Amino acid sequence: MSMMNTGAQSSQIERVSDLRCTVGESPLWSSADAAWYWVDIVARTIWRLDPASGQLRHWTTSEMVACLAEKRSGGLIAGMESGIFSLVLGDAEAAQEQRLASPAELGPGMRFNDGRCDRQGRFWSGTMVMDMAAARPAGHLYRYTMEQGLSAPVVSDLIVQNGLAWSPDGRTMYLSDSHGTRQLIWAFDYDTDSGMPSGQRLFVDMNAHPGRPDGAAVDSDGCYWICGNDAGCILRFTPDGRLDRRIDLPMTKPSMCSFGGPELDTLLVTSISAGIPESDTWAGAVLMLRPGVRGLAETRFAD
Repeated sequence: MSMMNTGAQSSQIERVSDLRCTVGESPLWSSADAAWYWVDIVARTIWRLDPASGQLRHWTTSEMVACLAEKRSGGLIAGMESGIFSLVLGDAEAAQEQRLASPAELGPGMRFNDGRCDRQGRFWSGTMVMDMAAARPAGHLYRYTMEQGLSAPVVSDLIVQNGLAWSPDGRTMYLSDSHGTRQLIWAFDYDTDSGMPSGQRLFVDMNAHPGRPDGAAVDSDGCYWICGNDAGCILRFTPDGRLDRRIDLPMTKPSMCSFGGPELDTLLVTSISAGIPESDTWAGAVLMLRPGVRGLAETRFAD
């Protein structure tokens, strides 16, 4: 791993090897493994970093894997092309896969996109049409539990579902649509007992800020961190939707950030190289930085 100083408010950014992801996404800290996981969607690959040793390892999947969460019983739950999957990462290069559910609305040319567990361990993920130029609002947000299986669409009319996160008390859910014709982040009241969001309202109009809203994280202060895709930055918004911090990054298309490390004080940032000139050596890089605040541990899927 190499180090680089930038003009960002965080004084030091660390690059994870010379890895270039085509579409890096879904960084996830595993406290049990003391390791980071993330995916390269287009490459159908799951990556694992042991930060203590710097060792990188990867597993391939049979179809695109877009988002990950840990399961309490071990292994991972993931949103992929044809549905929600259970994955086991073993000694073989390929992940062991079991499809758990597939929504009837998941048509040709679609896949799951951003996803994670709520504070109670329910897995949430949304779908999108892969041809973003078509700008089709055919995406839906779903909830999956072992007891109830896959829900009917909970939120619909989404072009590129993204930015899913929960407040520290779990009572506010955040969701964005990162398509260039939308660029909106919403907040919902969230019933932690039933797992149902309500009261959808505009949280941040990203048309007034740099970048499209991509993947997100929430810190221990309840502030919402969103990657400004196409603008090379991460923006931090307070719970009332006020921008209070910007961290500039050395790549154009950061895709998602996540808190982790033993003290939950490290931010891992994935990025995208697709559509970026080969000469841009930071495109697709995976970065680590310490922003001076701590995050929240991701809840494992209740299986």
